[in-house]
Amino acid sequence: MAEESRELVVLMTKGADHELSSVAFTIACGGISAGLKVCAFLTSSAVDLVRRRGIEMTHAQPFDPLKTLIEDFMKRGGQVVACPPCVKSRGYTQEDFIDGVTIAGASVIHEKFKAGAASLSF
Repeated sequence: MAEESRELVVLMTKGADHELSSVAFTIACGGISAGLKVCAFLTSSAVDLVRRRGIEMTHAQPFDPLKTLIEDFMKRGGQVVACPPCVKSRGYTQEDFIDGVTIAGASVIHEKFKAGAASLSF
């Protein structure tokens, strides 16, 4: 019987003005490379990272540009979930985000935790 893939939730709170946003997506991509199913849960100013124009704003050296990291993450099956109150407080709607971003509450990650997912916070 094949072993099921383990899950990792990467909780992100930092926006385009902070290098930890690039660190978080670098580690999230590494999780996929390691065989984990990875979900990035974006709260606070991290929701700005996946706005259609916002994704172009961050390139913290020596990391790849944030756009490259996020596109790679999503292309390889990474799930991106944006916190509804954080989205609403900024006046954003689904149309403001790049394709593939889901606006959903913390219940999404709570279900993953109940099933044994590990977590990292940035």
